[in-house]
Amino acid sequence: MEVQEGSMDQPSGRSFMQVLCEKYSPENFPYRRGPGMGVHVPATPQGSPMKDRLNLPSVLVLNSCGITCAGDENEIAAFCAHVSELDLSDNKLEDWHEVSKIVSNVPHLEFLNLSSNPLSLSVLERRCAGSFAGVRKLVLNNSKASWETVHTILQELPDLEELFLCLNDYETVSCSPVCCQSLKLLHITDNNLQDWTEIRKLGIMFPSLDTLILANNNLTTIEESEDSLARLFPNLRSINLHKSGLHCWEDIDKLNSFPKLEEVKLLGIPLLQSYTTEERRKLLIARLPSIVKLNGSIVADGEREDSERFFIRYYMEFPEEEVPFRYHQLVTKYGKLEPLAVVDLRPQSSVKVEVHFQDKVEEMSIRLDQTVAELKKHLKTVVQLSTSNMLLFYLDQEAPFGPEEMKYSSRALHSYGIRDGDKIYVEPRMK
Repeated sequence: MEVQEGSMDQPSGRSFMQVLCEKYSPENFPYRRGPGMGVHVPATPQGSPMKDRLNLPSVLVLNSCGITCAGDENEIAAFCAHVSELDLSDNKLEDWHEVSKIVSNVPHLEFLNLSSNPLSLSVLERRCAGSFAGVRKLVLNNSKASWETVHTILQELPDLEELFLCLNDYETVSCSPVCCQSLKLLHITDNNLQDWTEIRKLGIMFPSLDTLILANNNLTTIEESEDSLARLFPNLRSINLHKSGLHCWEDIDKLNSFPKLEEVKLLGIPLLQSYTTEERRKLLIARLPSIVKLNGSIVADGEREDSERFFIRYYMEFPEEEVPFRYHQLVTKYGKLEPLAVVDLRPQSSVKVEVHFQDKVEEMSIRLDQTVAELKKHLKTVVQLSTSNMLLFYLDQEAPFGPEEMKYSSRALHSYGIRDGDKIYVEPRMK
């Protein structure tokens, strides 16, 4: 059934061209002047009567518009010659052939987002995939794209640098017959990749990988020798293992096998649940000597030294068979350290002072959490004066200005900074 132009109330069966005309008409998207802000396509005798109505930016966002097909390819070519980024996420595109019709008429396209389109319902043929050849960043999140489709794309996109395959229910990885040398970033979070044998296939397929984001996959262990890890991911600089299932320190040590690794993200893993926040960070930094950023925060030189010294002290009382190899490396670096002295930093709760009244001097222990009024009640039996007839003066043994009158009844004693050996003078109020 043919959909009439401009029928905004029909959620299905809409073409890319129809949505483009509606969203970027002058009524909905006023022309913005200035370099790179927008492109106005003037009318020509052979052109569409819509051309003089459109003001197209180089970044087109057409998500959640109910798009199912391409529409007039000549129109797409006329309007999209300058477009470099295209967001078609959350539409109803289920035929790769229709996607190809759109992309093949956007010659400068570098970024394409096809997330949450039901594209698993069709097979991507190589001749269609060829229209994607210039794309550098491709997003296929929640598209349930098969590995067969991914392999076809990889063979036809020689410049692909970033690939997003999140939320696709992958439990396994199927190796491509051809390595993709261009890919630098792979975002494959929120799948079901639990076995390291599946992850290693990614290293085989993408030997130039710089960034691997594996968050929210329940990867339980890294089963690989150090030499093999170095060969699998020779260029890996950053890895994200947030909320993976890693539960063994040996798996963390394996990360040191990646020769160029600088950045690691490891929040929410079972291994670290029993440690405090401080222990987690310091123990990880000490075990990963090459990283410069942990969980998004830069590791400064001073923090690294503090963490490595902390690591030595943490393991110094462990039985020899439980001490990690890294401990011996750090002892070689810093020597055997003395345990840190335990310092009680809690505020003092009481002090011993000299109470002077007339010719009498009595040493007393007083609580610092009480007020001046409460101290007067405490002193009433000692000096035989009523609280209303009592004046108190505090003398700091190091104060240069003499005694200070304690005139405010509700003031807490600790606010005076009273210490052991200070003096309190009691005098009767003059009538």
